[in-house]
Amino acid sequence: MLASVEKPHEPEDGTERGSQRTCVVTGQTGAPEAMLRFALSPAGVVTPDIRRKLPGRGVWTQLDAETVARAAAKGGFARGFRRPVEVSKDLARDVDELLAADALQFLALVNKAGLAVAGTAKVEAALRAGRAAALIHAREGASDGIEKLDRIAHASGRGVKIINLFESARLDLALGRTNVIHAALHAGPASAAFLAKVARLIAYRSGAVVGSKPAAANSP
Repeated sequence: MLASVEKPHEPEDGTERGSQRTCVVTGQTGAPEAMLRFALSPAGVVTPDIRRKLPGRGVWTQLDAETVARAAAKGGFARGFRRPVEVSKDLARDVDELLAADALQFLALVNKAGLAVAGTAKVEAALRAGRAAALIHAREGASDGIEKLDRIAHASGRGVKIINLFESARLDLALGRTNVIHAALHAGPASAAFLAKVARLIAYRSGAVVGSKPAAANSP
């Protein structure tokens, strides 16, 4: 089992285009944006670096909850950092929460850019007019309402992304509204950035490679 980290000639933040990183568990390589970086705090605590901005040496894993759990349980981080480290027993779950929070922060930016509408009537109108790039449902939404809007989205033929990952309370905070059950996002750079964050979260939970077509945009 390999204990590789960044290549010495590459920058520590992992942002150099075309650079590759090696998973400390599997030995597989990938672009930084398709993997997860972990940094070490001054106290020696393994810290998820979701946006690849923390200073110091980094250890990388595949973008996969099971791989992170294996690294935490089997000493992968100690080998990667080449020193004793402290690892949370809930590290895989912590990463999941950080990825979800990161996506919701970008959803708030979508709202700030004026690209989000909420409420069944407004969402349906956006879908029928062909203006929606994404359709979001709260996880506790009623199945009949979800199915109706999904049918309209599929019928539009515009490849609308359907997302059912977040609770209503979290959508409320991101969108600055109350009781959000359904929302639609218009196309734009902010929406594209949010969808990229959602893709990372789905990949992490499913083990799918970022950029591949997910089986469903739902939490397992």
